[in-house]
Formats: sequence, C-alpha cells, structure tokens
Amino acid sequence: MKPQQKVSVCCCLGLLVVALAAALKEKEKEQVLWSKSWLDLADKDAADSASSALPTQTQTQPPLNLMVPLTLIDSAASKGAVCLDGTLPGYHLHPGYGSGANSWLIQLEGGGWCNSIRNCVYRKTTRRGSSKFMEKQLPFTGILSNKAEENPDFFNWNRVKLRYCDGASFSGDSQNEAAQLHFRGQRIWLAAMEELMSKGMQKADQALLSGCSAGGLASILHCDEFQDLFPETTRVKCLSDAGMFLDAIDVSGGHTLKNLYAGVVSLQEVEKNLPKTCIDHLDPTSCFFPQNLVANVKTPMFLLNAAYDAWQVQASLAPPSADPRGLWGACKSNHALCNSSQIQFFQDFRNQMLNAVRDFSVSTKNGLFINSCFAHCQSERQDTWFADDSPVLGNRAIALSVGDWYFDRLPVKAIDCAYPCDNTCHNLMFNEDLSSSSMTYSQSTRLSFTVLNLPSALMVPIICSRCIMWFHSVK
Repeated sequence: MKPQQKVSVCCCLGLLVVALAAALKEKEKEQVLWSKSWLDLADKDAADSASSALPTQTQTQPPLNLMVPLTLIDSAASKGAVCLDGTLPGYHLHPGYGSGANSWLIQLEGGGWCNSIRNCVYRKTTRRGSSKFMEKQLPFTGILSNKAEENPDFFNWNRVKLRYCDGASFSGDSQNEAAQLHFRGQRIWLAAMEELMSKGMQKADQALLSGCSAGGLASILHCDEFQDLFPETTRVKCLSDAGMFLDAIDVSGGHTLKNLYAGVVSLQEVEKNLPKTCIDHLDPTSCFFPQNLVANVKTPMFLLNAAYDAWQVQASLAPPSADPRGLWGACKSNHALCNSSQIQFFQDFRNQMLNAVRDFSVSTKNGLFINSCFAHCQSERQDTWFADDSPVLGNRAIALSVGDWYFDRLPVKAIDCAYPCDNTCHNLMFNEDLSSSSMTYSQSTRLSFTVLNLPSALMVPIICSRCIMWFHSVK
C-alpha cells in the first residue's frame, strides 16, 4: 500500500471513530432532550396558546390582547408553599367589574410533570419550576379574555391564572434536600386560595375552577376542596380542559403514562393528598388518573377534551421509547399519513375515553364536550374557545357550551362522532423533531379512509356535531 493510501485509510478510520463518538453523544443528548420535551409537551400548547392564537399582525402593531402582570404570593414562604427551587409561587389576576364583580374564575396552569430527581432538577431552570423564569406578564385569551365578543360569559369576572411550578398538578408535599428540591404543590394550592380569598374571592356569588392539561388534572383533584371554600349559596363548578389522561396501552404494549405517574406520585408523596374515595380501593398511582376520580367528584364538573388528545398521542401512546424504529413518526406529525391499523389504534383510544366518562356522564349536574380532534387545551386558545371558525358540536362552540352548562341554560352532554367526521377541528400538527417541542395548528380536513363502526348500546343521549347520537358503551 502506498504512503498516500495509508494516510487516507488512517484519516478515514479516524473520522469514523470521531463520527461514532459524536453519534453516541448526540444519541445521549437526544434522550435528555426528549425527556425534557416529553414532560413539556402538555405545557407547550398552554404556554404558547395565547400568542399563537393572536390574529396575524405586523411587528409595529401593539398587542391586541390584555396583558396581566405576575403577582408573587409573599405569604407563601412562611407556609413552605414554594416552587421546586424554593422561589415564591405566583398568579395573574385581572379584576372583574359590573355584573361580574363578585364572580371568580381560577385557571390552573398546565405543564406536564416531573417524575425523577433528574428531570425535576431540570425543571428548576424553567418557568415550570421557578418563578425566576416566569413571564412577568401574560396575555389573557380564550376563557381568560376580557372581551365579550371573545368570552361571552366570563369576560367581566375576576379572572386568575395560577402559575404551575411544582411538577405534580398542585398535589405533592415532600422535599429532597440533597437535590434542593421542594415538592410543595398542595401547599401552593392552599396558599393561593388563602391569598385570593383575602383579595375578595370570599365574597364570591359565583366561582369556576378550571385548568388545562396538568392543570386540568389539578382541577379534578381539587374540585371538591374548592367548593368547600364557599358557602352553599355560592354557585361553584369546575372545568377540566384536556385533563382526561388515560391509563392506556402504548404502541409497544406498555403503560408509558402509568410509569410516569408512578414516579410522580412516589417522588412527591402525592398519596396523602389523593381522594380517600379512591385510595380506599385502588393503588395511589391509579388514583392519579382522572378516569378513577371523576365519577366520585361531588361538585358539578365539565370535561372538555379531544377524543384523540394530541399530548397523549405524542407523549404516552407513541413516544420514542415505545416506538424506537420511528414507525409512528409520520402518522403523529400528520394524521393524513396514518395507515388503517394506526387509525384503528386511535379509535380504540377514543373508545377507552368514552368508557372512562360513561358513569360521569350519567349525572345531570355534569357536562361534556368531547370532540373528535387531535387537540389539547382548547379553552385557553382564542381560535378554539370562541371565534368565527371555532370547533363546534351541535352548532355550539366550546365557550357557549361551557356557559350553557355553568348557568344551567341547557344540559350539555356533547360527544362527537368518530374521526374524521368533524371538519371544524383545529388539529395540532407536531414537528417530527420532538426535542424542539414545536407544533402548529391546522384546520381539519376530511381524510379519505373509512372509520370503522363502533359497537354500541343505548345509554345516554348525546349531541353530535351533525346528528343526535347515543353514548357508546364500548366493549
């Protein structure tokens, strides 16, 4: 072999070694990024909903939405009610006026969970674990909007967004001194309620506790506690948006979300704050799942959920850990690219969701709006809450349906026909590079595949987007 050839071979081998080392390093980085983005996917829609819901505008135009400043709860420190890093928790409050001066709406922020020391330490460096990184002001859109044309029933209420910085849906109560982690979600909840009561909420004649994603789960967990704050004469109800997280089997046959929840419940000692009605007959992890809680909530509750919840599709049904070969990548990014077996997998998930709310739906005090969309957190986004092209069921937008239920104008038990029948959806379209947690929104279009018929039994009459249908008891 000539000297030049030897040098060339050595260079190639050297480059190969460097490339392999770089690939291994990139793989490790990718796993860390996925861990971060997985826990942040639910938050992404909630955090970006207000800004992405704004109408197109030039850089020179002023913001179109109300911006509300952050208030830190000074009294929280003495109660140990602090964020993961020990900083004070906070909220955004816009005062009500006129007929809404004594009405209060509390919106619990979402943002995933942390289930290990490692990813809880990471959260300390974000707004999801420290008030140091929280936005100093937030736009109030959707259910928080102050405009009657955008939020017809709650625009002039006292509207509050409680920031989420504990990583366990406002329900943990422990600490890890070695990692300097404070798991104080339950204390944050109590301190925030005490603060808001002192700000005038104790005089409320109407109150609504709502929440999105992890905040939607929190609104279920704290609903009855919220009602207990008020006298019987106060109208108190709860709304859970995108909070129906299911203990569903993922594409590999495992239980991704249950494994995540097991870590959250154990690490943050959530068990002590879970409903006794559940803990008495199920394990603590199972009692962190709404499907095992909602039927026993005494306070009137409204469940707003996409039947094909976009976060669950991405993070718990077909995450990279359950799909190492990436067979679901294209389908998750664009539902028009799903094959028939993948579509059937989604239909099975929808069936499980319908079964999960079956007992809940029987109560006349409860409300439902389950549309056949790939969406998440539809109450916070203006385009999905109340706009000219908002999703509808029974010709009623989400905002009107929630208002009808809250004020007892009409009973609302709206469940959509199976995907892809609804052309009013605003579906989430995720970037395939999930480490960036990027997503966009598109108006739903009809796809060419055929949806399989679902077995059903006559149970409860439900309003469909184009018909009167019956609630399915899916076997």
